[in-house]
Amino acid sequence: MIEVSERLKRLPPYLFKEIDRKKEELRAKGVDIIDLGVGDPDIPTPSHIVDAMSEAIRDVKNHRYPAYEGMKEFREAVARWYKRRFGVELDPETEVLALIGSKEGIAHLPLAFLNPGDMTLVPSPAYPVYGISTIFAGAEPVVMPLLKENDFRPTLSDIPQDILKKAKIMFLNYPNNPTSTCVDLDFFKEIVDFASKNRILVCHDAAYTEISFDGYSAPSFLQAEGAKEVGIEFHSLSKTYNMTGWRIGFAVGNSNAIDALGRVKSNIDSGLFQAIQIAAIAALDGDQSCVSEICSIYKERRDLMVNALKEIGFDLIIPKATFYLWIGTPKGLDSQEMTKRFLDVGVVVTPGIGFGKEGDGYVRMALTQGIDRLKEAVERIERIAL
Repeated sequence: MIEVSERLKRLPPYLFKEIDRKKEELRAKGVDIIDLGVGDPDIPTPSHIVDAMSEAIRDVKNHRYPAYEGMKEFREAVARWYKRRFGVELDPETEVLALIGSKEGIAHLPLAFLNPGDMTLVPSPAYPVYGISTIFAGAEPVVMPLLKENDFRPTLSDIPQDILKKAKIMFLNYPNNPTSTCVDLDFFKEIVDFASKNRILVCHDAAYTEISFDGYSAPSFLQAEGAKEVGIEFHSLSKTYNMTGWRIGFAVGNSNAIDALGRVKSNIDSGLFQAIQIAAIAALDGDQSCVSEICSIYKERRDLMVNALKEIGFDLIIPKATFYLWIGTPKGLDSQEMTKRFLDVGVVVTPGIGFGKEGDGYVRMALTQGIDRLKEAVERIERIAL
C-alpha cells in the first residue's frame, strides 16, 4: 500500500466526518438521534428556485460544459444583488467568479498565492477549511485567537511582526461560525487599514450575512472604503436559500485575486452546471420574502432554545445572526465531555475544540430541527448532569 502524503498526515480528522461516524454508531444501536450538529438547513429550498431548476435542467443547451468563470447572466445577477443588498458596485466581468459552493473557493484560494514558508492568519475557533487549505498549499496557518473577552474578534496588535512579514492571507468570517458573533463596518475599516499596511490579502467568508434577527443587517466587508484593494469576499446560496446540496456560491472583490482563483479553478474543475446557475439567478433576482420567512423560523427556534438553555443553567449569548448557538460548558467540563453528555441523551452537538483549541469550553448547537424536535431536545437536555 502506497503511503499517503505528509500534508495529509498533518490534517486533523475532519470534524463533521467524525460526527457523522458517531451518529451512525448510535443509530445502529437503535438510539433516536436529534441532530443539532452540522449546519445543514432542514427547511426546503423555496419552490420558485426549484421550478427554475426544473425548467433549466430540461434545456439541452445546459447539458454541455459551462464557462469556467460562470455564466455571464449569473455573474450579472450577483452584481445586481450586491448593489441592492450592500450598495457595492461590482464588475461582473472581472470582480465576480462562480464557485461550486463557497467552501470550494476558500479551499482553492491559497493555491493561488502561497508558497512553502508563507503563512496565513487563521481565526480560532473557526471553520476548519481555512487552516486545512493552507496546509494543502504547503504553507503554515497561524492562529488568531477569538476570545470571549475580546467579543470573539482577533486582536490585531497581538500578531508578532515576524509573523506579519510572512503572512500573505487573513481569513475572517462574520457573522461568525461557530460563535455567532457579529461586527459593524468600523471593524472592517480597521481590517482594511491593517491589511493595506501589512500587504495581506483579506478573505472574508460571508456565508451567514442574510440569516439575521432583531433588525440586525450584517455588513459586507466590501462596504469598507478600500476593501476591494486588499480583499475578496466569499458568499454562498447554501444558507440564505437553503441550497446546501446544490453547491453554488461566488467570490467577489479584488480583480487580481478573482483572476488568480479563476486560474486555479480552470486547471482543477470544469465549471458549475448551468441549470444550477439559472436557479441561482432566480434566487438572487427573485422575491426575497422567502429569506425573511426563513429568518422568522430560525428566530422562533433561537428564542425557544436560548430561553430553555439559560433556564437549565447554560451560559450563552443571544445571537443576532446565523442559526448557531455557542454554548459555554459548565466549569470543569471540556467541550468533548460536554458533547458526550449530550450524546448520552441522544442529542448531537459539535464540540468547540473541533473548531480549534480556542473553542474548548464550548459546544455549538445548530438550529436545524423543527420546533417539536427542539422541544424534545430540551426535555432530554434537562436530564444531563451538569
